[in-house]
Amino acid sequence: MDNSITLPRAGATAQPRDAAPRQRIADDKAMLRSAAEMTRDLHAPDPKVYWADLIASVVVGYGALAVAMTASSTAVMIVAGVVAMLGMYRALSFIHEVSHMKHASLPHFRTGWNALVGVPMLTPSFMYEGVHNLHHAKTRYGTSEDPEYLPLALMKPWTLPVFVIVSALAPVALLFRYAVLSPLSVIVPGLRRIVVERYSALAINPHFRRRAPEGEAKAQWNRIEAAASVWAIAVVALVATGTLPLHGFLVALAVVAGVAVVNQVRTLVAHLWENDGEPMTVTAQYLDSVNVPPPSMLPMLWAPVGLRYHALHHLLPGVPYHHLGEAHRRISAAVGEDSPYHKASYAGLPYLAAKIMRSTLGRR
Repeated sequence: MDNSITLPRAGATAQPRDAAPRQRIADDKAMLRSAAEMTRDLHAPDPKVYWADLIASVVVGYGALAVAMTASSTAVMIVAGVVAMLGMYRALSFIHEVSHMKHASLPHFRTGWNALVGVPMLTPSFMYEGVHNLHHAKTRYGTSEDPEYLPLALMKPWTLPVFVIVSALAPVALLFRYAVLSPLSVIVPGLRRIVVERYSALAINPHFRRRAPEGEAKAQWNRIEAAASVWAIAVVALVATGTLPLHGFLVALAVVAGVAVVNQVRTLVAHLWENDGEPMTVTAQYLDSVNVPPPSMLPMLWAPVGLRYHALHHLLPGVPYHHLGEAHRRISAAVGEDSPYHKASYAGLPYLAAKIMRSTLGRR
């Protein structure tokens, strides 16, 4: 699903008053060299960590969801719903790891993740694979060809609440995409092209159109999409026949909507969004991204599975999530206090949200 919204780019060429044009920042070769040298031994994923983390997240998320859907007490329903949202959000966040990993190093993990999370939550891995890698392309980041970038800091203030609020519609949109559009697109060729190009990517750039898959990727896509479509149709049928009580279904929708909103808020503060569309150096891309390292603890909840080290991830996209903390410690100790590396670390979500809001208020 393309969960983007069209936001006007009028006036987006002006930089925030407190920011230098990002594309003019030269690469800091000392920082880039230190980052590479300090982390050479941290690129191997640990299958035990991946599987244990995923399974624990799924058990907590779905277990709490079952409690929330059947609770007779409003208080229990709310508490269980919040726990379910956090567990399911962490499990869903592994889609980011799936899009980066060499699958030979973690056999069957993509299949297991799709079976446990991607299909049940109607967000299969193909919606990110082949899309997210474009965001990491050095010549695409921050440009109009980046599916995951909008110059939000250079837009109007009203775009930020719209950007977040519209994400609450994600579960309904995904249900419609897989229960209705998927089967229809099989018999309507023109619709199939639209579904693939516009409604099969987790992107925020409304102008992004993804290419149709080919070969084995196409066969895999079709298998996973068929499973998601069957699941979506089954859910609709269960609700329509009363087999799944409407109340429980609405609770599940609310929990999944909560997952989408929290993820959208995290997306809002994952970058500074200050680039006006020109290509950027690697250092500039790093400084336009955000780390929220310890001692802050809340990012463990709203930026799970290594997403609290988002800027570092843009420097070292091949380092698995469970090694990013160690990579950050090593690099921080190796570079000087005046290194740009330290300038991408922030205290927490409130500061980052306020920063981007101040930037947009200057656009009025």
